[in-house]
Amino acid sequence: MLYSDKVMDHFRNPRNVGTIEDANGIGEVGNAKCGDIMKMYLKIDENEIITDVKFNTFGCGSAIATSSMATEMIKGKKVDDALKISNKAVVEALDGLPANKIHCSVLAEQAVKAAVENYREHKNKSA
Repeated sequence: MLYSDKVMDHFRNPRNVGTIEDANGIGEVGNAKCGDIMKMYLKIDENEIITDVKFNTFGCGSAIATSSMATEMIKGKKVDDALKISNKAVVEALDGLPANKIHCSVLAEQAVKAAVENYREHKNKSA
């Protein structure tokens, strides 16, 4: 299967690549089977709004595209809404992925959840 135009666009021109030095939520996930590693950085304000999000992904084009799309989908959202983003929603937003690349979208969903979990752990320690 060929990749959709949206997948190719997010692969060639990924959004929100990089790190956030003062991130208050960082999540790193990996898939040993394919070797993809995804790290997501969140900047969350006092109202639990994700004001900034960045990612670094070591992986295939699908992993990069799903990371990019996931960051676009959660930026500006409340933390609880970001947690509702599913890998299925990421795949749909990209107009589909080949079946053998669906695991990449699961990584994107897991990275969001891991970063939010990290944020909440830090928040609870400082409370």
